[in-house]
Amino acid sequence: MVRLFSALVPKDEVRIEISDDAGCELVPVAQGHTHTNAACLVIPEASADRALIGVPLIQLAYVRSGDKGDQANIGVMARDPRFLPWIARTLSHEEVARRFDHFLAGADVQRFYLPGIHALNFVLDSVLAGGGTASLRNDPQAKAYGQILLDATIEIPVSLVESVSNA
Repeated sequence: MVRLFSALVPKDEVRIEISDDAGCELVPVAQGHTHTNAACLVIPEASADRALIGVPLIQLAYVRSGDKGDQANIGVMARDPRFLPWIARTLSHEEVARRFDHFLAGADVQRFYLPGIHALNFVLDSVLAGGGTASLRNDPQAKAYGQILLDATIEIPVSLVESVSNA
């Protein structure tokens, strides 16, 4: 059986060199976390004085999903930056875990904020029954996970509805 076995190597043990005709140059490897904390994103609070309307995620964002080994990821990129706080308000890591519970079997979901492209990235651990070549599932890949998530209803202010049709 062909099967992927991933291994993590501490960054301080990685040596990266770039070589060309002029010689060889050592490239420093950044230490610490390189992802942006989702706490930087301001999530709107529910308010009685703000009229909200439910809109399908497909009208507010683009999605892409894929897999590596037994992990899947789902990228959700807002069609308009004003939509992202409302998307993030609904798509907590708990809500995404609930939507994929039938695949997760109690595994973890992580959410990362990608500010430069107004996006969220979700990483679902142990969700592919071993991964493409190791799973006995009929289709053990994550290519359709984004499509599943597009069915989510996101509540946005009525004042943004006109922007939805223009996005």
